[in-house]
Amino acid sequence: MSKTKEKEKDKPAHHVMIFGASSGIAMEFARLYAPTKARFTLIARDAEKLKDISDDLYARGAKDVSLVAYSLDSLEGSFEATRGIVKQTEAPDTVLIAHGILGVNDELMKSAQDMDKLFKVNVLSPIGILMALEEAMAVRKRGVIAVISSVAGDRGRASNFAYGSTKAAITAFVSGMRARLLPKGVHVITIKPGMVATAMTEHLPPSPLMADPKAVARDIVKAVIHKKLVVYTPGFWRLIMFVISHIPEKIFMKLKF
Repeated sequence: MSKTKEKEKDKPAHHVMIFGASSGIAMEFARLYAPTKARFTLIARDAEKLKDISDDLYARGAKDVSLVAYSLDSLEGSFEATRGIVKQTEAPDTVLIAHGILGVNDELMKSAQDMDKLFKVNVLSPIGILMALEEAMAVRKRGVIAVISSVAGDRGRASNFAYGSTKAAITAFVSGMRARLLPKGVHVITIKPGMVATAMTEHLPPSPLMADPKAVARDIVKAVIHKKLVVYTPGFWRLIMFVISHIPEKIFMKLKF
């Protein structure tokens, strides 16, 4: 065996850690890494789904898959859980934070409990994860973290401002983390998908703007490889949101979309 092949054999597998691993985008993201013989740590609420995803990744070439069934729905809980996971599996090379819930705006406005849950899952939980990841990844001075936000966070619309405000909050936090972790060698990416055909959006009416999760996952992988900063996916959303963000407020507040 040549020295080059020996080095490749001894080189540790790329460690991919995915929070919300059972989401449609996250599953497609993992499938793109599996043929590279990466090792995975998958975190999601549903243990049975995780087992199915694990079997699929092994069949596609994954070197190892660790599963953690955990409900990511609080700041402190997600922080402590992430700390424990990292201690058991070692710090990751690539992270995708993909969990989230949508909700129906009118229903959310009538339920403090549901609104509380929306913010815990979409904002506080990712913040707890990022806090714990900073501890682990900054020590090695390397790694990439991609966080899924949404175009909905770019401006509060009448139809979904509750969900959109959670995404605006996490977008701002991730932007700050990007600046904070830059000198520590850890790269942080904000991913802003538009509507994506996943379980979270299956109750919505069909739309020509609805994207395939496979295409979105490919965009995220490219963003990780090229260390992008903020990625709209599909790319046409950057133009759409540029236009929407520049509509005068007096006009915008009368639009019902």
